[in-house]
Amino acid sequence: MDYVSALVPPVVMAVFFIGLIRVIVKTQGGANKAKEDAAVDAALARAESARQGSANSEA
Repeated sequence: MDYVSALVPPVVMAVFFIGLIRVIVKTQGGANKAKEDAAVDAALARAESARQGSANSEA
């Protein structure tokens, strides 16, 4: 019976991990996906313009 007690924790952790991955995958997309993508694109554009602005001011 020692082998059962040795295998239970990894099996339980694997089940919870698989459940977590399924939740993460299922919550990607949906109604707010376009809004989230637009927010990320805007943040990247601001970061890029700030980086280019600092490079131009150094030159």
